Amino acid sequence: MKQISVFVENQPGSLMRVTSALSEAKINIRAIASFDTPEFGILRLVVDQPAEAKESLTAQGFVVRVQDVIGAELKDEKGNLNQMLKILADGQISIGYIYSFVIRENKAPVMVFHSDDNEKAKAVLTEAGIPLVDDETL
Repeated sequence: MKQISVFVENQPGSLMRVTSALSEAKINIRAIASFDTPEFGILRLVVDQPAEAKESLTAQGFVVRVQDVIGAELKDEKGNLNQMLKILADGQISIGYIYSFVIRENKAPVMVFHSDDNEKAKAVLTEAGIPLVDDETL
C-alpha cells in the first residue's frame, strides 16, 4: 500500500493547504495522521491516487515522498492490535510508526505502519492469518 508524506510548517492553515490541494485535484483522502516537531510536521496520508497526489502537491511547492507501508486489517475485537504487535515483535520486526482508519463497509480497523523490514512483516502477518490491505482493495 502506498502512503504520501508531506512536510508542512507548524503554522495555522498549513494542513488545510494540503487538503485543499488534494481536494482541488479530486483526490480522496482515506487516512491521515500528523506528526510534528517544533518547526514542521510530517503529514502522512493514504489516498486513492498517490502518484497524482504527489504530482499535484509538488507542483504547489510541497515536499512530498511516496513510500510503501503495510495495511493490516484487524477484526474489531479487544486485544487484536496487541496480538498483531506481538506477532511482529516475535518476528524481530521494529515499527517506526503506526496509525489507523476504519473500513466503513465491515467496520474493520486497518492498522497502517512502516517497519524496518516491510517484506518480512508482510510474510509473518500473512502466515498468522492477518489479512493485508493494498491500494486495490481499498
